Amino acid sequence: MSTPAQTPTSKTIYVTRTGLPLRFELEWPFRYATSGADFHVLHTTITLENSGGLRALVAVNLSATLREVLPSLEPKDTESPVINALRKEVDQKQMEFVKSGKLVPLPLSSRHYSFKLKQWVFGKASDEEIAGMIERKVYWQTRLVGGDVWLGDQTEALYLDTTTDHIAEIGAGLAQRGLFTMARRYATALPALMEQEDRFESEMAAARLQLEEKHAFERG
Repeated sequence: MSTPAQTPTSKTIYVTRTGLPLRFELEWPFRYATSGADFHVLHTTITLENSGGLRALVAVNLSATLREVLPSLEPKDTESPVINALRKEVDQKQMEFVKSGKLVPLPLSSRHYSFKLKQWVFGKASDEEIAGMIERKVYWQTRLVGGDVWLGDQTEALYLDTTTDHIAEIGAGLAQRGLFTMARRYATALPALMEQEDRFESEMAAARLQLEEKHAFERG
């Protein structure tokens, strides 16, 4: 049996608004549900990085209604919305990360797409929030993967309800503060950023604790 192809984003770190570094592995393609229900399914593994292997196994269920507005089910049209829908669920404390667990469903539906506006909706971020996300992105990507960090990612712009141009503009301001250098929207971290390890670790620890306490409470 062949191994499902993994998206290139499996080497990209996406951070939540609360400061959790995540890695996504999407098992393409979307498949029609075998249960007789009218939706398509994409299995995904979300790994909580820097956690000793904690992860969440998710079956993304694309509704028939939303399928009608998508140009296709190919990664170029669905990868960013899927990643951001999953990331939003983590930010809203709906995902539980464990060493091993069962596959949980996530409806990809009108909760994430405005039929009135004809666009994906994940929440508008302020410039201050965008700056914080960029700092976390550059820090965690550099620490966990290495290399330069791409700040022209459309997935990030979609999640923050902004444009890649605006992200680059804010990134340029952070570069002027000496946190990283920028060339063609690639950021190279400098010691002034990487030496803030305590800050980023504390943000992650706080967000992880809140997530775990929420699920512990629900289990009773």
